[in-house]
Amino acid sequence: MTGEPQPKTAGTLYVLSGPSGVGKGTIRAKLFSQLTSRYSYSISCTTRTPRPGERDGVDYRFISEADFLRRVENGEFLEWANVHGHRYGTLRSDVEDLLSQGVDVFLEIDVQGACQVKKVMPEAVTIFIAPPTLEDLERRLRGRGTETEEAIRRRLAAASDELAMEDSYDLVVVNDTVEQAANKLREFITSRRGKGAEIK
Repeated sequence: MTGEPQPKTAGTLYVLSGPSGVGKGTIRAKLFSQLTSRYSYSISCTTRTPRPGERDGVDYRFISEADFLRRVENGEFLEWANVHGHRYGTLRSDVEDLLSQGVDVFLEIDVQGACQVKKVMPEAVTIFIAPPTLEDLERRLRGRGTETEEAIRRRLAAASDELAMEDSYDLVVVNDTVEQAANKLREFITSRRGKGAEIK
């Protein structure tokens, strides 16, 4: 009937994952510079210490181990995992609140977390960011200058297992260059939204 409020369309949950060091955050930042405010990034909680340049409440919510475990016990996380000796998790309330407002939400999480989200929310769209080669991934990890040799080897070993799972994702994007990867993501997302997904 005319004058009646129209039902609000729920947003889409996009799960962006891939090996550590593949460039997920850089691609997501480039993508967000091209999309409208219909999109939002859900900030994960983590027990690790901030890397140089990272800000609490912007890049991650940096919380204590005790606080993290309390939230796990209370069922507050949509997904969580122990990754390379540190815990990471996405608060369910953050995601559900944004989706209910019709906002498309991006999670930037590891492969373990992506599998958990898909089980809880099968409607989520999963996107795997892959390196051109493992050698390229190793160069990126070493280039960050934030990891010990042991940590780099651990991440590369995990990457081999993670790459074997890429066929289970809705979309695979190879990060040859940030520009190309962001463009491919943008085309995929805007095609899903149609004319509603305007580009800046």
